[in-house]
Amino acid sequence: MSRDSRQDSVLEVGARLAHGPSDKLIHTAFKQELDDQAHLFVAMGLADIAHTLSMMEAGIVPAESGRELLAALLKLQESPASFILDPVLGDLYTNREAWLAGHTPAVSWLGAGRARREATTTAFLMKLRESLLDLAKALAVAGLAFIVKTGELCNALMPDYTYLLSAQPTSFGHYLLGFVYPMLRDLERIRALYGKVNLSPAGCGSTNGSRLPQDRQRLAQLLGFDGLVTHARDAMWQADLPIEAAATLTAILVNLDRLAEDLQIFSSEEFGLIELDDCHARASKIMPQKKNPFALTHVRGLANRMIGILASSAASGRTPSGQPDNRLALYGMIPRAIEDTQGAVELMGEVVCLLSFNTQRGRARLDDGTALATDLAETLVLECGLDFRMAHRLVGHLARQMLTQGGLARITPEQLSAAAEQLLGRRLEISPSALQNALNPDAALAARITPGGAAVEPMAAMLDECERGLREAENWASDCRTELRRSEESLVRLTFECLR
Repeated sequence: MSRDSRQDSVLEVGARLAHGPSDKLIHTAFKQELDDQAHLFVAMGLADIAHTLSMMEAGIVPAESGRELLAALLKLQESPASFILDPVLGDLYTNREAWLAGHTPAVSWLGAGRARREATTTAFLMKLRESLLDLAKALAVAGLAFIVKTGELCNALMPDYTYLLSAQPTSFGHYLLGFVYPMLRDLERIRALYGKVNLSPAGCGSTNGSRLPQDRQRLAQLLGFDGLVTHARDAMWQADLPIEAAATLTAILVNLDRLAEDLQIFSSEEFGLIELDDCHARASKIMPQKKNPFALTHVRGLANRMIGILASSAASGRTPSGQPDNRLALYGMIPRAIEDTQGAVELMGEVVCLLSFNTQRGRARLDDGTALATDLAETLVLECGLDFRMAHRLVGHLARQMLTQGGLARITPEQLSAAAEQLLGRRLEISPSALQNALNPDAALAARITPGGAAVEPMAAMLDECERGLREAENWASDCRTELRRSEESLVRLTFECLR
């Protein structure tokens, strides 16, 4: 069959259309659509096989024609060299149909009871569920790398920062662990999304079923879905799933971006708290001294792009409810976005694993006592009976006074008492040991014993909680992947049995 005759056949030329598409339509719209669907090839093949088996079981497709079609589908599933995607032949479905037409006349049964949209949507969801499992596994592994680094640096003191100003004493380990809890929530979001993605649209006809009897539960079982998208029309036009997927990816990348933004600042000469491994940097071609944190730049840029994809996903769905442009670009956009996000997750896990923290610099940035101001105010509440607002006012006054005298760390009990008399109208008595303890970063960290704090006990509890959550998520993704693999193997085995 010539290329022109194949084109006429699969594009229904001579039926409703008198002639084929223009070159401009082929090399713009057809090409873009095909490029966005190419990665659905394997999943669409499985959907075609399951559909053919189901229609044979229902007695719609004759046994001999069904076996011929299944044999050709299995051959096509091996991606033979003779199968070359060509926009002249339309989208992925019609490209596959054209190849099959060259190998068996039984291809005429392929579309019985379903639109190409059903095959493409089913393949899209199958691809999406696998990609989500890969992303969940990568996120869990990256989180475990964060856990290891946190354990190594639980006692590495540094100021915490708000508004990029010293706030309170913390450890780099406690700071880093703050990015693991969002990862756990991201994993919960992925798991919830997977539950919606792993529902089958197969067998819904076009919008409201088909006169040809189809066993939708059987199709779902053959393809490893957990259940059905019940309403046939809804199954074809779920605009909310791409939006939810894009929102989940945005949440993941915004969390990573916040860390990347911080690390880029912390790695600057002005802060000097961390240094990226050379394998995550790029040298300047003009300034010899530069070690640019390029891995962080990549993550930041990807987060920006993902926000755009989220907006695009929402805009694509904001159309009349039966429009093909709801989904066409998203067939490629969302799986690529998941792949890019997975890459960023894996990259940030590696960045954290290999970065070095300057423990001397971290402690030195606490030397002037600025980050201990709240601890001093709280000590005045405990030791001197001041209400917190008065203590806050007094310490703020002292912090301003000591700016040119080495900071709060240099204050004496006498200076504190004199300032209290000046500001509050009465002297305060505080022992040198109590004052020293209030301005001691190690003591400050040890005092954070409430849940979520930076002391040893709460840190140990949080590390255990996070590790258990990450391990459970990793196991869930592996178990789901195993189930999908079993379903695929069962489908192929059943097909070979049918051919005997």
